[in-house]
Amino acid sequence: MGSESSQADRLQGLRTLYANQIVALAGLAPDNPMTSEIIDALASIPREKFLGPPPWRIVSSAGQTLTTTDDPAALYQNVLVPLGAGRGLNNGQPSLHALCLNALAPKKGERAVHVGAGTGYYTAVLAMLVGKAGTVDAYEIDPGLAERATANLAGFPQVAVHSRSGAEAPLPACDLLYVNASAAEPLAVWLDALNPGGRLLFPLAPEDEPGQMLLVTLSTDGLYAARFLCGVQFVACAGAQNPRAARALSEAFRKGHWSQVKWLHREGLPDESCWCAGPGWWLSTQW
Repeated sequence: MGSESSQADRLQGLRTLYANQIVALAGLAPDNPMTSEIIDALASIPREKFLGPPPWRIVSSAGQTLTTTDDPAALYQNVLVPLGAGRGLNNGQPSLHALCLNALAPKKGERAVHVGAGTGYYTAVLAMLVGKAGTVDAYEIDPGLAERATANLAGFPQVAVHSRSGAEAPLPACDLLYVNASAAEPLAVWLDALNPGGRLLFPLAPEDEPGQMLLVTLSTDGLYAARFLCGVQFVACAGAQNPRAARALSEAFRKGHWSQVKWLHREGLPDESCWCAGPGWWLSTQW
């Protein structure tokens, strides 16, 4: 009993150190209230619970095995851990998700949608950020992962796991929508789900290519502000890789200047400020 208690105390101490390390690596301001909330969430959630039984394989960003371990202490670093579902799926880099969640700035009582929930670790973080008064609808297309997420998230009554694509209607109206699989375009079903003031954050990237996290915010007057957050590479989102859009996006990234993007348009013809255009949308460097 004493040994189990000692191990639990050890892991809790490591989680607290890990949480502070992750927000520092993400470059989050220490005096920002959202930073404190992300720290509290990361320090409270046992990452090992979401990764299946040991041994755990820790991999590089290229998928190469760095080490295999039975010690959960090794999980409390900024590392990638495969989920055992093939297709290169892993638990994600904690500092990247901390950066993204900070940009989304979830508020207590908000309704969130999480697309590509995997086994639910970052869904749990999101659930803590919206609080018990909020709700999270988590979508996972892989049935095995969705089953694991449902079990892992049983202690979060504000979370509903849906074992289906999050790239298809219907989706609930929401205040924030967080996508963890790459799309070659901002899907209409995601944009249509946003409430006024709602935020969409997703990896805008052609399949099997690097891209950028794009944050889209719907204003109360129906305009979509847009800005790129950081470079990323995710597995492709099924149903979100329109070949025409992917070709246009690859060309736009080759040309560069993505940091100048300011707006997303869903109507009108692209003008000289267009950075990239697809069916029914275009990104502009000026309004």
